[in-house]
Amino acid sequence: MVKTVVESKTKTAVLGFDHPFCVIGERINPTGIKKLAAELEAGDFSTVERDALAQVAAGADILDINAGVVYNSNPNPNETEPPLMKKMIELVQGLTDVPLCIDSSVPEALETGLEIAEGRPLLNSVTGEEERLEFVLPLVAKYNVPVVAISNDDTGISEDPDVRFAVAKKIVERASDFGIPANDIVVDPLVMPIGAMATAGNQVFTLVRKLREELGVNTTCGASNISFGLPNRHGINNAFLPMAMGAGMTSAIMNPVALPVTQKKIAEKKAKVMSLGIIIPDEMDDETFVSIFGMGSTKSRPGKEMEAIRAANLLTDNDPHGGAWIKFNKPAGASSEGKGDSGRSRRRGGRRRG
Repeated sequence: MVKTVVESKTKTAVLGFDHPFCVIGERINPTGIKKLAAELEAGDFSTVERDALAQVAAGADILDINAGVVYNSNPNPNETEPPLMKKMIELVQGLTDVPLCIDSSVPEALETGLEIAEGRPLLNSVTGEEERLEFVLPLVAKYNVPVVAISNDDTGISEDPDVRFAVAKKIVERASDFGIPANDIVVDPLVMPIGAMATAGNQVFTLVRKLREELGVNTTCGASNISFGLPNRHGINNAFLPMAMGAGMTSAIMNPVALPVTQKKIAEKKAKVMSLGIIIPDEMDDETFVSIFGMGSTKSRPGKEMEAIRAANLLTDNDPHGGAWIKFNKPAGASSEGKGDSGRSRRRGGRRRG
């Protein structure tokens, strides 16, 4: 079976049809986020640190590192992204040993990332555009790394799934000219928003099956694209991911974390509860409060999408003996009930023997 191997210095993540679904954490990405961009420009990497650790704790197998920021002091990404990519990779590698995905549209930032990353990172990305093919594929061959292949070319993104398949096929064939095997190509067939295109879901499922059966490649996607613009996006995502997995998709670039409830929301909820005449005990902590009122948690935790993925892994026989599912659903701090210090079960109750 086709396997795409992504490695850090000490850990390996495998994308494959007979392997658990691979989660690529997307949160380390300042693109379009003014607050994070300002922090990075000021040399403050605390958000990057928190996001790296939270995603790993939530179950991310690979961390995507994107340095796509526009500084107020220098709007030229060709100058700012390469050194920022270097700093971010060094920082994340010092915090965790999960494999990395180097993500940039700036060629020099990609190479900088490849030079500094330990192990065998995933490169994100190459497209069917001639200029991109001519620069990225030699890099992939030089550093012997797998690459995400996005199914658009010089004509843009086609709504026709047959055209997107043709672009993917072109990339795989061009990669072969550089000695890059199909198992090192991870195709992103491009997920369209279901709110804008009613056939978007079925298109992706058909494309993924075709990519698996005809090209023998692993696949990925930006998972949240499917629900863009819709209410209850998590509900759509939770249904989409297992269905995509059933069609043969082997990974997704996504947010694995359910963000903590903010103090502002907690205060607003408490005020509303108290206005109804409900007394909140002074000793009740915030975590207990948000749990009782179904608000979530004050701590970062795995998102609902991770629950759907873990369940689908079990149902597709990619979770031996259900070990990962059981671990995922074990309450924090839970211990085996009825065991003494030695770990052996103690008898409780029952009749005494005479």
